[in-house]
Amino acid sequence: MTTLQRTVGADVTRVEGHQKVTGTALYAYEYPVPDALYAWAVQSTVPRGRVRAVHAGAALALPGVVAVLDSRNVFRLRPAGDPELAVLQSADVAYRGQIVAAVVADTYETAGQAAAAVRVEYDVDDHDAELTDGDPRIFVPDTVNGGYPGQTETGDVETALAAAPVVLDATYTTPPEHTSAMEPHATIAVWDEDSLTLYNGDQGPWMTAATLAELFGLPEGAVRVVADHTGGGFGSKAVPRPPTVLAALAARAVGRPVKVAATRQQMFTMVTYRTPTLQRVRLGAERDGRLTAVWHDALQQSSTLAPYCEQTATPTRVMYAARHRRTTHRLAQLDVPTPSWMRAPGEAPGMFALESAMDELAVALGMDPIELRVVNEPSVDPESGHPFSSRNLVACLREGASRFGWAGRDPAPGRRREGRWLVGTGVAACNYPAITWPATATARAEPDGAFTVRVAAADIGTGARTALTQVAADELGVEIDRVTLDIGRSAYGQAPFAGGSMGTSSWGWAVAKACRALAKRLGESAGAVPPGGLEELADTADDVAARRDFSRHAYGAQFARVRVDAVTGQVRVDRLLGMFAAGRIINPRTAGSQLRGGMCMGLSMALHEGLEVDPRFGDFANHDLATYHIAANADVRDVQAYWLEEDDDELNPMGSKGVGELGIVGTAAAIANAVYHATGVRVRDLPITVERVRAGLPGH
Repeated sequence: MTTLQRTVGADVTRVEGHQKVTGTALYAYEYPVPDALYAWAVQSTVPRGRVRAVHAGAALALPGVVAVLDSRNVFRLRPAGDPELAVLQSADVAYRGQIVAAVVADTYETAGQAAAAVRVEYDVDDHDAELTDGDPRIFVPDTVNGGYPGQTETGDVETALAAAPVVLDATYTTPPEHTSAMEPHATIAVWDEDSLTLYNGDQGPWMTAATLAELFGLPEGAVRVVADHTGGGFGSKAVPRPPTVLAALAARAVGRPVKVAATRQQMFTMVTYRTPTLQRVRLGAERDGRLTAVWHDALQQSSTLAPYCEQTATPTRVMYAARHRRTTHRLAQLDVPTPSWMRAPGEAPGMFALESAMDELAVALGMDPIELRVVNEPSVDPESGHPFSSRNLVACLREGASRFGWAGRDPAPGRRREGRWLVGTGVAACNYPAITWPATATARAEPDGAFTVRVAAADIGTGARTALTQVAADELGVEIDRVTLDIGRSAYGQAPFAGGSMGTSSWGWAVAKACRALAKRLGESAGAVPPGGLEELADTADDVAARRDFSRHAYGAQFARVRVDAVTGQVRVDRLLGMFAAGRIINPRTAGSQLRGGMCMGLSMALHEGLEVDPRFGDFANHDLATYHIAANADVRDVQAYWLEEDDDELNPMGSKGVGELGIVGTAAAIANAVYHATGVRVRDLPITVERVRAGLPGH
């Protein structure tokens, strides 16, 4: 094998770019499956109760309608870990928008028309869909998302707060938010006797296949998921959701392939959302800024079906040194859809509260907010006591401040004007755990000198396909154009989903191991490849399990410059700058895109996004993109992402940490802190609307 210049770290364009710009990249709904029918979900119009009757006559009378399905005539699924996947298995209604029936027809339009003709009668029960503190049903779960403890405590927090010279006690809220991926949830389900193929918009093909096999009582390998390209997910496609199960049920019922594509409106109740949070943060500090006590409490909601609880307070456990610490998650199960993962679940809302509180503490101390964070830098993980594999938060703060022009900043709020605009700057820190899960991969050498690498990864727009190709090419010691990377197929073996910023770390380890083993075999045979080719399979389960105990996180510092209209309270973000430390960057082009994209999503979180709960019905009043606002081009003016060169050999063979979610964490707090600096108005409730800002301006 010839030694070549390494491509890991190079600015490589996307290997699938030509397919995407020419429209030849196939997404779930576009696969040419012959003889397919179309299914349309009928959703509950009541928030809680039971279906008394489904009247399907009018729908069945329409030309082209093949079947109307409900809980009386569908295949009985096995119990699943997620009760949301028990589609049409019961007449009980747990929330408005739950699937209570479905129509199968010969065209998409006919299916939609027929679904509107289905009449459902209900026995309606009282419901409660409002998250309020003091609800007697609130409880502290033993564990939260990610397997973290629901509550942790070290020392005597209450006594330490009482004795602290400076105390901050503030409450912050974040609203429900929706993932709103560009590609709606879509599936084509094809049965062949007792095997099932799903063409699915999917972040985790292997995991989806395993879940569907369990639901339908099928052996391992009987479900095949194909997801060559996925148009975004942000967590909502990491595991199967009700539309995927509906497609499989409908196809089994009618004996033909069935296509399901959720409408934009349907997605707002059928495919999860980010839980709202009500967070109280209490900080005690000495007058030099050193924290003596940290108390972070987070109240959230879930459905009555499942006690999903985000890890909202967990970043507080690792961020800053303090002898006395308490973090608590509290959960209320309401008559609402089940929330689940949305980009940086837990960390994004949790760090908004913590980093806003740190800014407020800096103001109370008369201290620069960067210096406050620096003096509270821990030497080891404050929660576990484990050493950090690498932690360059202070370097991010220093370098970011230099690039942003922080030096000489006047800390007094409300003093800088540009005409009618008040101008301010803010900063916030961010972190995200560096997670790696076991995975398998296969590397194959062909007699013609080409290589094929297969791994059940998913590229949801992140550039994972390109980064993994770079890893493979370097391990094989060949040019990148000699490597074909096949992903998006459950048949390629065990692999985690694209989520938790662990995809490239997990899949890349397996790819590197398989390619390294193949390169060794080729070296032993002087590069000779037999007519049947050479193949190596790698499994990283033992490698991941053998890692030493380190606290592994990526870190960053976010800086924002805002202008606020002194009359209307309108906020414009003129500049965002992020400085990150995320291990070795495999591809600067795709990593920069991910970081900037996360920062734009954080800007959207700060200024626009928020689902409005209608307490009468228990669902969201703004359930489309006309009323659920997302940042547009005019909102995003100057977004810059930089990173430090960081060597960390306690991660994986590439030395990489994930960047997909790091960019969103901290952005909203940086913007909120900048709004305070511009106006003197502290907005603790997201989004930062004109009404909330204007209410605090002089003369209002």
